[in-house]
Amino acid sequence: MFKTLLYLFPMFLSSLFSCQSSTDIESVSPTAFSKIIDADPSIVRLDVRTPAEYAEGHIAGSLNVDVTSPDFVQRVQQQVPKGKTIALYCRSGRRSKMAATQLLKQGYKIIELESGILGWMSQQLPVSKD
Repeated sequence: MFKTLLYLFPMFLSSLFSCQSSTDIESVSPTAFSKIIDADPSIVRLDVRTPAEYAEGHIAGSLNVDVTSPDFVQRVQQQVPKGKTIALYCRSGRRSKMAATQLLKQGYKIIELESGILGWMSQQLPVSKD
């Protein structure tokens, strides 16, 4: 019995973690992100950095909702209708992945800038300070 459990446990863990895959999150390069948001004005641009980071420069037309705020999901839900596509980004891609996971659970379609605003700027793409 113990040997059977020992044999099945790794398969159980594998299936458990594969269920948590974020395959519904489309993570794209800065160039692809730019083309996607330019092609479809109905896509909501969402910057999930702090307000101070946002003020230093952001993608034009972006909303700013700090993913580290305790009411992050509620604030997004107040500003973005359910079912909309959200193109989101942060500084380097770590916080945007966290935000994407949370928003995916709320029914949003997510496109995530894989390398954040740093990757965006490294491609000399435009940044706004308005």
